Amino acid sequence: MNLQTQPLSTRFLLPLFPPKPKSLPPKQTPFPRISLTLCSLSTVSDPTTTHANHKPFPAEVSRTIMELSCMGTLSTLAQDGWPFGVGVRFAVDAEGTPVLCLDQASRQLSVDKRSTLHVQLEQCGLRTPQCTIQGSLDKSADATVLRRLHSVWKKRFGEVADEDSLYIVDAERVLQMEDFNEDGVWVTSSAYRNANPDPLRDFAEGIVKEINTNNMEDVLRFCNIYVDLDFQVLEAKMIWVDRLGFDVRIYSPQKGVFDVRIPFPQEVTDEKGAKSSFNGMSQLAWEVEKNFHGPDFEKVKQLKQITYSGVQ
Repeated sequence: MNLQTQPLSTRFLLPLFPPKPKSLPPKQTPFPRISLTLCSLSTVSDPTTTHANHKPFPAEVSRTIMELSCMGTLSTLAQDGWPFGVGVRFAVDAEGTPVLCLDQASRQLSVDKRSTLHVQLEQCGLRTPQCTIQGSLDKSADATVLRRLHSVWKKRFGEVADEDSLYIVDAERVLQMEDFNEDGVWVTSSAYRNANPDPLRDFAEGIVKEINTNNMEDVLRFCNIYVDLDFQVLEAKMIWVDRLGFDVRIYSPQKGVFDVRIPFPQEVTDEKGAKSSFNGMSQLAWEVEKNFHGPDFEKVKQLKQITYSGVQ
């Protein structure tokens, strides 16, 4: 088991996990083999690289954060020489470019176009991934571009924006951080624009809430069966889910608090696929626990220790 230490300042039409039978039917077809491999932290920003660690790339995470959020902090260099930050609402276009609607006072504060837009996304009260877009605060004079930006704003907020107030943050590079007090990864502007937000983003929070509310026993079983642990897990809580797998926060009285990444057997593209994967993994984990099925898969070996946290 490899440990990494890091500091830390929808609903379904059918039950997510069907009830387990008391014994296996004698003629039941064996569950297909699931291959689970070693997980590790992502440090790459090239969208063409293989997802060797079963986690979305930082560029994809950044796009997902921006798609799910609508408020952030815009920071510029004020005329008096001091850095100045103000809360703003924003929408994003098809390439993830932030569209802002600024009042006259905010527009007059900046001494030049250099700016950053910092956005946070809280996940289950346990983790706050962040995206900081560094670039130029620009305003287009092209009527066609302004109409497009107006359409983006209206689609996001359902309101009409004054075209004279519409600005964009033209990204030059993007800093993606998994949580507070963690090292970030710089993403190029091209990698950010070419990345796709996660397909589960619109219902990931609902899936996590559903599982943590109704299926805590299954989450604990996932940790005990799919993760190579040498200590007892007292509590486990799902943090987030994406197309490649899900993150779990676990607590041990002997060892402390850890995060672990458990991959799906295969990539999913929608809510139905995620539900099916959870059901299959739950069934297999139960069969292994009851000795109905052998653990013919490689367990996750890498954990990230959280030095300051609380399992809620």
